[in-house]
Amino acid sequence: MAAKWIETLTGSLEQKKQYRQYKARIEALPAPYGSVAKAVERYLMVSGVVLDGDTMVTMFGDLADLWDRAAADGTPVRDIVGADPAEFAETFAQAYSGRQWIDKERARLTKAVEDAEREERK
Repeated sequence: MAAKWIETLTGSLEQKKQYRQYKARIEALPAPYGSVAKAVERYLMVSGVVLDGDTMVTMFGDLADLWDRAAADGTPVRDIVGADPAEFAETFAQAYSGRQWIDKERARLTKAVEDAEREERK
């Protein structure tokens, strides 16, 4: 009972556990893979590509898998991210469905316009 109440306030404890595991995997990566993985993660977080926690945990787990494999194979970082690292991050994120931050902002904008239209009609 208490765990449900805490999760209602703070979010899923399982998601937090999975995120901490992901962070540990990224920290364990050798240079330069770890620093680039952190940069891609930051870009994804700041850009607000994914809002849903379950989707985000899955996406970051897959990102860790990608960098683990690249490090194990010795694949050059540029071969992974290509010429435009931002495009790589955005394309990577597009593979994951779920609510995005921009969806929330689109709904907010649409509601503001609809509210203004109702005020105009009065």
